[in-house]
Amino acid sequence: MTREAGRRFSRRRLIKAAVAGALLLGAGAAAVVRTRGYAVPAGRTLAWMSPWQYVVFQHAARRIAASDRPEDSSIPSADDLDVAGFADGWIARMPAAVRRDLGRFLAYLEHLAPVGSGYASRFTRLSPADQDRVLAGVEASSNDQLRAGFEGLKSLVFMGYYRDARTWRVIGYDGPMRGRPEGGWR
Repeated sequence: MTREAGRRFSRRRLIKAAVAGALLLGAGAAAVVRTRGYAVPAGRTLAWMSPWQYVVFQHAARRIAASDRPEDSSIPSADDLDVAGFADGWIARMPAAVRRDLGRFLAYLEHLAPVGSGYASRFTRLSPADQDRVLAGVEASSNDQLRAGFEGLKSLVFMGYYRDARTWRVIGYDGPMRGRPEGGWR
């Protein structure tokens, strides 16, 4: 056996390759396990989001657009207005790089942001109050990219929420002037 052939198949290299393979296999298995158990509403066809991304966005939208007056049943929820469905369609038309970054941010929000706030659970499994704490932590992060990701998420939620005329009275907006019916919008 030549010296070069001995280096090519040394025990050390074999062990390193085995460890690297095991890590890749473990990471792949963890990714499969961590993206299971997400239920999309029956009949929902997603334009871009995977089921887990849709559910993470849905939970975040519920908290970001939560009413300050929960006793007022006339204020629609993010679910009433299908904010996550709107966002899925909107995101599908975005450039691929923006979609990739949003997908990464949703993965961060679901799996890592709760750990940074002291929770050992996925974002979607936390109580609403705990989800609020996680979102506040991301919003106040010292990391510019995380704050920008939160601002982008919040913008998408608000675009989806306030596009519906049922939300306008909540903020004192009486609708657009263009095309306004006699007597205003109802």
